[in-house]
Amino acid sequence: MVTTLDDTKRNAIGVKLADMKLLQQLIINNEERFLRDCTDGEIADNLRKMLDDDRKNQGILDTVIIQYGIQKNAEQTVQKLIENVRQFMEGNELSFFEKVFQHELLKHQQVMNGVTIHKAAQRVGADVMAAIGPLNTINFENRAHQEQLKGILEILGVRELTGQDADQGIWSRVQDAIAAISGAVGSAVTQTSDKQDMNIQDILRMDHNKVNILFTELLQSNDPQKIQEYFGQIYKDLSAHAAAEEEVVYPRVRSFYGDANTQELYDEQASWRVVFDQLQSMSPSSPEFKDRIRRLMDDVMDHVRQEESTMFAAIRNNMNTHQSEELATQFKAAKSKIQQQMAGAKTESRRA
Repeated sequence: MVTTLDDTKRNAIGVKLADMKLLQQLIINNEERFLRDCTDGEIADNLRKMLDDDRKNQGILDTVIIQYGIQKNAEQTVQKLIENVRQFMEGNELSFFEKVFQHELLKHQQVMNGVTIHKAAQRVGADVMAAIGPLNTINFENRAHQEQLKGILEILGVRELTGQDADQGIWSRVQDAIAAISGAVGSAVTQTSDKQDMNIQDILRMDHNKVNILFTELLQSNDPQKIQEYFGQIYKDLSAHAAAEEEVVYPRVRSFYGDANTQELYDEQASWRVVFDQLQSMSPSSPEFKDRIRRLMDDVMDHVRQEESTMFAAIRNNMNTHQSEELATQFKAAKSKIQQQMAGAKTESRRA
């Protein structure tokens, strides 16, 4: 019997993503506080741009976690660290210079989190690489922010130590450093991952791409353990994707996509649930198992082609940009809630 086996490596990446999410909120809170306390117009301008980037990156990080499909809590040690830093930032024990210094360390931690996840994903699977791809944007911008913060720290540090302004060439050096980073890693940043507001087509297409990769990885593997891991992720991803579509997307498009077309999509997804029940009663090492997976993959990809051709066209013709982006936001919220419910149900079943 095949089970929806959890992969410890995938779970570990999920925890690290949760760490990043918690840290990102602290970074945003810090920058909002710095702007309230800053009296230097040029430094405030740089902080304001940084805050805009970080608010956008918070949305990108939320999308990555939902696409990844494994919702975890941040590590206890990270939660305690963040709470300690938050208290220092809110208190008066540290000078403004010292608070910005601690903030630069948080940026470095966030960069290393992103790099570590990227390297771990290379070892786990192509589907993980696809899900965490937008982290490239966050990693790149955090490295650029580090250079900006170094310039700010030089200015604040000189003022704190001497009461005088620092060399005015600092900002040009900062821009040169950022340009060097752009040349080194900018090509790794995809053109679509830096969009603050993805539309519903973007989000659904990312889901479709990931599950296609998972099917391919499963069919190429002869390791029963890996097959169960891939099957577990396919089951979780398709279940959450289908439920979220049925909750928010299909009801929204039915009026212009048509009752028959929309009902066909509902029916196809209902048939997958029957297949999943059948697959769970089979051995992952049996030839019949992979044969059934291939047929399921064909059915899912036919469904995908219909959505990406006729349904997407109907959305483009009947919804404006704002409406499509709002539908994407609703879909992500529904999918995140469903993922959390699925994780909670699995935990309860283990306790039982």
